[in-house]
Amino acid sequence: MEQAYAKIIREIEDIDRPGLKGTPERAARAMRFLTRGYAQTLEEIINDARFPTQSREMVAVQDIELYSLCEHHLLPFVGKCHVAYIPDKFVIGLSKVARIVDMYARRLQNQENLTMDIARAMNAVTEVEDVAVIIESQHLCMMMRGVEKQNSVMKTSAMLGIFRTNPSTRAELFSLLKST
Repeated sequence: MEQAYAKIIREIEDIDRPGLKGTPERAARAMRFLTRGYAQTLEEIINDARFPTQSREMVAVQDIELYSLCEHHLLPFVGKCHVAYIPDKFVIGLSKVARIVDMYARRLQNQENLTMDIARAMNAVTEVEDVAVIIESQHLCMMMRGVEKQNSVMKTSAMLGIFRTNPSTRAELFSLLKST
C-alpha cells in the first residue's frame, strides 16, 4: 500500500520534498485505520454483551457519530446514525450498537448500503425483525469536488418489521428523535 501511495504522490508532487517524507507510510496506516471494519466481525464486537430481557419497548440510540469512506471517490462522509429496535428476547449492550455502526462505517461504503448493513446486523444480534436505522451525513465527494455544495445532507433509512408496517411505531421513533 505504501508503494501505491508513493506512486500516486509522484504523479502530483516531488515525493522527495521534506514535507512528504514518510507520507506514503502514514497514508497507508491511515487507510488501514479508516477501513479497519473489514478486520472485525459481528461476533467479536458483540462478545458476551447480549442479555435476556422481558422488555418489549422501543430502544433507541441517537446521534452515533460515523465516519466512512465513499466507495466511489475514497473521500470521507461524516454524520450521525440513529438506531432503534423493539426487543423480544434480547437486548445488547449500549456500546455494542455504536460498535456495529463503526464496524460497517469503517469500510468502503455508500450510505444506502451502510444503512442496510447496520439494520441487518441489528436484526441478527437481537433476533428481532423490528429494527430502524437512519443515517444523516455530509459527503466530501459532493462538498470538495463536483458540484461543491457545502450544506447538503444525505438522509437514508432502513425500516424493518413494525417500523415499516405500523405508522404509529414509526411516528413514536421520529418523536423520540426530535425530543432532544
